[in-house]
Amino acid sequence: MSFFNLQSARSVKAGRILGLAAVLVTAATISACVPTPPSPPTTTVPPTTTVPPTTTVPPAVQGFGQPFDGVAEYAQYGPSQVTRSAQINQPLGQKAADKLAKKLGLNKKDVLTKTQFAQLVSGQGIDGNAKDAAIIDASVRILTNTTGNPLYPVAPGKQPIVLASYGLTVNTDGMLESPANATAPPREINQLLLPGGYINTWCLDNGAAKSLEMLYQSAYTPEIPFATESQQITDFAQLATFQQSERTSVAGMSVVPSLFVINFSLIYMLNPKLAAKMPAYWAPIPTPVAQALAATGTTTGQVPYSEYESYFNTAG
Repeated sequence: MSFFNLQSARSVKAGRILGLAAVLVTAATISACVPTPPSPPTTTVPPTTTVPPTTTVPPAVQGFGQPFDGVAEYAQYGPSQVTRSAQINQPLGQKAADKLAKKLGLNKKDVLTKTQFAQLVSGQGIDGNAKDAAIIDASVRILTNTTGNPLYPVAPGKQPIVLASYGLTVNTDGMLESPANATAPPREINQLLLPGGYINTWCLDNGAAKSLEMLYQSAYTPEIPFATESQQITDFAQLATFQQSERTSVAGMSVVPSLFVINFSLIYMLNPKLAAKMPAYWAPIPTPVAQALAATGTTTGQVPYSEYESYFNTAG
């Protein structure tokens, strides 16, 4: 982050600045609200981001396995698996979001103010940038696409697109994909948090350095190596397999614990009310859809939403 350029008069201490900046350099390969550049995840995990071999998640906590489950302490805070259809795409709600934030080390008093958030996502304020602001806005909408928050305006006679529990989204070309797909807006956000990136620079220049410091002292930081490897070992489809006894199911990358914790932490820092719209539950992608997406894993990781829309519970 531009933490490198932070003046000594600012509230963040120099030693802490260097440590956080080093973490951010490794974060450049994360997605789904902590993204990588739009290219296939074929590079190896840098030595500095190797998952600590002593950090394991008991099988009973989550069944996505490592590195998807992430830090053992936080694996329990990913969305719960649905047990009935009514839970699909249900949002966390503000009370649950605030409770989760505390467990992840986030303090509501240190998030962006309403004015700061409004300026950040509209490209206003010092160092405002409309293009980067649009990426943030689109990414947050994708990751909070739960009941009552459809992805696009609902046209007469059309069902709303609501897919957050599945870890999926639909792009502006009508293609169904994971939010971690190389072409999805959430894939670009992490670059905006790096040294000199839009979010970093804007926050430091607009009185929000404390918000950034809070974020990087939270669960966000230790989840980075797990989320990084999760994406690097997964093809273009960016799907994860959940194992439960002899049964397996598939979901998009954005609902696995490691990435969910990262996404939630970032969005909560931006706007707690929006973090409350993130999914409370994850749902298995219908088998025909999962198979179709997996079949495009070496090419685009996308399928036409119109051909698979009928498989989803999209009540909005």
